[in-house]
Order: sequence, then C-alpha cells, then structure tokens
Amino acid sequence: MRKNSCCPRLSSGEFVPFPTLAVIGPARGNFQLEAACLSSSPLPSATCLHFPVSGAAPKASLLLEPPWSPTFKGETVSLTCEDPLSPGQGNTYWYHDMGLWINKPGKIEIKKSGCYKCKTHRSSDSEPVCVEFLSDWLVLQAKHPVFEGDNVTLRCQGEKDEKIIERSYYKNGEELGGTHNSDTIIVYSVSRDSSSRYHCTASWRSVFVWTETSRTLKIPFQELFPRPVLRASPSQPTDGSPVTLTCETQLPPQRSDVQLRFCFFREGRALGSGCSSSPELQIPAMWSEDARSYWCQAQTVTLKVIKKSLRSHIRVQSEIPVSDVNLEIQPRAGKLIEEENLVLICSVAKGTGTVTFSWHREGTRSLGRKAQRSLSAELQVLSVKMHDAGRYYCSADNMHGPILSQWVSVTLAVPVSRPVLTLRASGAQALVGDMVELHCEAQTGSPLSPILYRFYHDDVTLGSSSAPSGGGASFNLSLTAEHSGNYSCEADNGVGAQCSDRMIFSVTVLASRPVLTLRAPGAQALVGDMVELHCEAQTGSPPILYQFYHDDVTLGSSSAPSGGGMYFNLFLTAEHSGNYSCEADNGLGAQRSEVVPLNVTGGWWSKIILTKGVIGGLLSILGLAAATAWVSRFRAQRNSGRLSATGTLSYGHSASQGHSLARPSSSHCRELPCSESALMELQPVYSNVDPGHGDLIYSQVWSIQHTKGNPENSPRMHQEDKEPSVIYSELKKRHPDDCAGQASNKGRAHEDAAENYENVLCASSALEH
Repeated sequence: MRKNSCCPRLSSGEFVPFPTLAVIGPARGNFQLEAACLSSSPLPSATCLHFPVSGAAPKASLLLEPPWSPTFKGETVSLTCEDPLSPGQGNTYWYHDMGLWINKPGKIEIKKSGCYKCKTHRSSDSEPVCVEFLSDWLVLQAKHPVFEGDNVTLRCQGEKDEKIIERSYYKNGEELGGTHNSDTIIVYSVSRDSSSRYHCTASWRSVFVWTETSRTLKIPFQELFPRPVLRASPSQPTDGSPVTLTCETQLPPQRSDVQLRFCFFREGRALGSGCSSSPELQIPAMWSEDARSYWCQAQTVTLKVIKKSLRSHIRVQSEIPVSDVNLEIQPRAGKLIEEENLVLICSVAKGTGTVTFSWHREGTRSLGRKAQRSLSAELQVLSVKMHDAGRYYCSADNMHGPILSQWVSVTLAVPVSRPVLTLRASGAQALVGDMVELHCEAQTGSPLSPILYRFYHDDVTLGSSSAPSGGGASFNLSLTAEHSGNYSCEADNGVGAQCSDRMIFSVTVLASRPVLTLRAPGAQALVGDMVELHCEAQTGSPPILYQFYHDDVTLGSSSAPSGGGMYFNLFLTAEHSGNYSCEADNGLGAQRSEVVPLNVTGGWWSKIILTKGVIGGLLSILGLAAATAWVSRFRAQRNSGRLSATGTLSYGHSASQGHSLARPSSSHCRELPCSESALMELQPVYSNVDPGHGDLIYSQVWSIQHTKGNPENSPRMHQEDKEPSVIYSELKKRHPDDCAGQASNKGRAHEDAAENYENVLCASSALEH
C-alpha cells in the first residue's frame, strides 16, 4: 500500500494534485486516506473514502444550469455536484482542467471556459463537463447532460436572438432537411463512435440582411454505464461446487430508470436461458472440464448501447476427497405415515469427480447405490410399512475411500380412524334444561400418541379434550333452545385430523302461551262480516296444534307443521258475540291464550244501513233510467184513486205486464218528487222489488209526510234535511209456472202477499238516486 499525503497551500487560480491512495494486490475492506495538511489548507486534516475494493465507489454527477453549452461570454453558469450516497452533505472537491481548484459546498458559479469535474467524500470523480464561453455572434448549443444512446436537442442561438429571421442546420457540411427556420432540432441516438459535426447559420436584419455561421460542434456525451466487470464467487471453485457469476456495472443517477439486460458466455456460448434483467447467474456445479474463458454483456432493452466485459478464465480445483457426509430424511424429523414415500438424501460438503453414494438400513444390506458427478443424491422408498421403521445411514466415495454419515432414525405413525359421535340424552326426547353427553371415539391410531378430540355445533367449536389412543372423550351440554342443529367431532393424533359424520340433533321446546288476535273488516264487528282469528305461539318446537274456542266451545283446530301461527275464519251472526280464546299444543303441554271479547252488533237492518253506499251505487244506474217513468205512473195512480187516503196497501203494476207481484219492478228504491210528496199526509206507498235471484221478493214501503195548507207556500222537504224511512217486506217468490195465472188472479196475489211480509230496513242511499 502506498500513500501520498502532500497537501501544499492553495492560492487563487492555483491547481494542486489531489492526494491519492493506491491499493496494490488483492485486498478487501474499507481504507482511510489521510492528508496531513497545514492549518491554512482548505482540505480537512483527515478524509475517509469508504468503498469495497471489489467495486468502484459510485460516481458523482455534475449538472449545468442553464443546461446549454457552449454559451456567450459574460454569462454565468452554475455547476451542481450530486452525490448519490449522501446528497447535500459535506464539502465538494472541484477540479478545473484536471487540477484541484477549490473545496466548497456542492454548488458553484463559473464564467471561465474549461473542463470541470467534482467529487465528494463517498463518491468517485464525476464525468468531466466542458463549458465554453464564446465571443461569437452565433453559437450552436447542445443540451446537457447527454448520454450515449440519448436523443440530443440542438439549438441555434444568437447574441441578439430576437432579430434572427432565418435559421439553417448542417451535419458534416450538408444542410439537414426539414430543419429550416427551426428553433431547435433533435439528433437521435448519439453513439460513442459518432464523428458527426454540426453547425448552423442564421440571418437577421439590421440595415442590411446579415448571415452568420456558428462554430462547428461535436456533440459531447457521457457514458451511460461503464464497461461491465465479470466476477466469479468463489473465484477458484472446487470440482462440483456451485458458482455465482456477476456482471457489474452502474447507471448514472440521471438515468437510473434505464433498464439493462445481462448475458453470460463461456467460450462464446451463451449460458443459462439467455439474457435477463438479473446481473447474476447461478451455476449449480462447476467441474474441472468447465475451467474455460467467461465473459458477460450488459445492454439496454432497446439495444442502443451494448458493452462487453473483458474475458476471465475461471480455474477449478480437482482431486478433492469427499468429506462431511450427511443423510437427510424427508419428511423431516423422520416421522412418516403408512403408505407415504420415504426420501433419503445423501450429500457431501466437499469432493470432486464421480462420487458413489449408497444407502443402508440397520440389519440389512444396501438399499440402493448411485454413482454421479454431483455432491448429493437421493433414494426413494415407496409406500413404507411398519417394517421400514428403524435406523438408516449412507456412505459416499470418490476413489479415496468411503465416508459414512451419522445414523438417522425413522418412525412410522398410524393416523387415527374416522371417529364416531354419539349423543346420550336422559330421555327419549331432548328437552330444554336436559343434560346431554357427546361422546367421540376413534377406534385406531398410533399406540403411543394421545388423541385430541374437538366437538363442534354448526361448525363452531364447543370444546376439546385429550385422551390416550384407544379411548374416547366426552363433552356434557346443558340444553337450551339454541342447541338444535348439526353436531360433529374431530380426532387428531398429530398425524392427521379425521372428522366424524354430522349428526342432526333437535331440542324440543314447550310451546309458549299463544296470542290471539281478531281481525274484522271494520272498526265494529257486524252481522255478516267475516272475522279472522289468528293464533300464534312465539316459541315452541313444531308441529304445533292450534284450537280455537268461543265461550269454551271448540270452533275448530289446525296444525302448523313448520311452526308459526294459524288462522280461523268466522262469518258473524248475532250469536257470535262472546269471549274467544285459542290453545297451542306441541305434545309437551297445552298453552291457552288470554280471552278476547267480541261484540257483534246489528242485524239485517243495521247491515243494510251500513252498506247503503254499495247498494246505492248499484241502483243508481237503474234508478236514474226509471225515474221519469215511475213518476208518470205514480201520478196516474193518484189521479185514478188507486192511492186511498187511509193508507190502504196498494200494489202498482204495469198494464202490459199484469200484476206487479207476478213480475215486480227491478228498481229497489225510487225517489218521489218533493212537490208531490208534500200533498200526501203520512200515506204509505208500497212497491214490489225483485232482487233477481233467490227465493225472496221485497216490497218497498214509503212513508211520506203530508203538509197541510197550500202546497206552493209550504217549504219543500229536501233529502239533505230529512230522509224518508224505507221498510222492505219479504215475500215468497212464486214459481215461474205460476206467472201465467197471476194476471187473471189478482185477488189471490194480494192475499198471498199480505201473508208473507217481514220488515227489513232499506239503505237510504237508494232514495238519493
């Protein structure tokens, strides 16, 4: 190792060589460079450069601002030095034309032409950057930085650029097509071997038109990455040992996004599967005949830049006897299950040439033998049985004598059989509150291995218990309603878990006290309504039998096979008033609901009044159509004296149809004009009505208030103020065969009608039509 610690004092404009450290011969580790300088020196008294000898320290990067060169004299250019390992830390050493110029932080300003470079404590020298300050009227500038393979921007810049009226660009003396009067042009894929030279011309107008030509420019560029270096680890492998080849190079920080691919070659023949993005190649075993010449290649993905390393000869040491023989068993720890495959792997730490491997089990001869050029070999024993358990060893020999491994024990484990789950309840039926025992047992398993049993309810773990092989485990459960579902258990002796079949278990729950609800179509229950009785027990195991009661008399019953409630429909009569209840029974005891009272109101009279809107709607169409005819007939009857002043029953009939009892009018309720009704004094008026079906005929009875005095002066009675009361009388309907005889026997018709009346109330809405 040689050290130069010369550090003379610096003065303005003085260039002093930087102290150097030379490493002679192979070495590893970090090294310290000490500069013993005078106190007035700007250099520190001790500077440490840390980098592995196997690879150079990363380069510093030197940047220009503005990033154009050359430039006009008198302008200022800023230089920035960037360290990829510790940016912005410590002083920077600046060089001008290869001599140490100044030591100051990482940014300086220059106005002097020359080539500059920089470095920091933890970096190597940057690539030199040459800056020219020209006194010309016109310069051709290249944008900095430029790396090989880049597209470069050139611009033709005048000192009075605003007056330029025309520009032209030339390459090697010939004008470039398509660049006329362009502010900038792009030169594609600058290569290291390019010898092209460029210049430009520009014209501007003053008094006359002047044309200037720039100086010739050879585009400056920097290396995208240095030539790669091939390294082998270990550098001198032994025969049969693995080797790692590494292709080392480095991209600059400004181009860290460039993707490189690496290829490895032996005597011109590609290794591996071709080029890849990994700078390493693993060779599983290197033999003496593989001692050849190796080299690597680094290239960009676009193949614009390709660089090859120098050739390196790798030597392989041979004639090394085997050592450190080892036997490995798979599965590890030597625990196997019957019918599994046993793999015996015999390996050596060192050894060259062909190695003969053999395997043995205690008490038997060789199980197998293999000779191959490798440091390991394996033997497979298929479908092991109980007699394959025991101790094993292997031996290795490469003509220097066999070397034996240590003994390795192999044991066989028997997996548990599928367990059986049984549920033991105190009675034939499992009820809430009962204690149930779950018992899980596997019949077979390894004799010395305990078995862990786990119990599950709908795949949720209830608990676990361990038992020796050949016995089972139990789990006690106090039943609730939620314990119905699927039960299973699992047995595991460390070799493999086995699950039992699923068992469905139902917990019988007593039906809760049911709730009875009555649903009527209106706010009040009326005769003729249909009432729905709904009985439901909120809890209880199905099926549930529901029974409905009216004053403790059974109305009916129905079963709910899947749970839930049941309905019972009831058409109301006057006798249905009273107390209602229901009962739910699922075989564990009947539960009676609370009593619900029901009051049924009205008969046919109130029913008709409540439904007057419906009847009126149905009769409105017929009533309007017949109103005029009826009034005319009513007047004719009055004028002929058919309506007696004493209110005698009188039947109105049509001349063409005969007696009205034989074929009654289809109009139910007709309105009398107010002017004529005012002339009558409490005179009942009867009119037959036939509903058109059934066995009944209804007679319509009108009770009309007579106003004494002059009818014109009397106030008119309006239906809005007071409605006439209407009474229907029920008549027997004659057989159709009797219709012919009705016309000739009116007296008999009157007599029949008089004997068959039953008063019912007419809907007042019919009068409104």
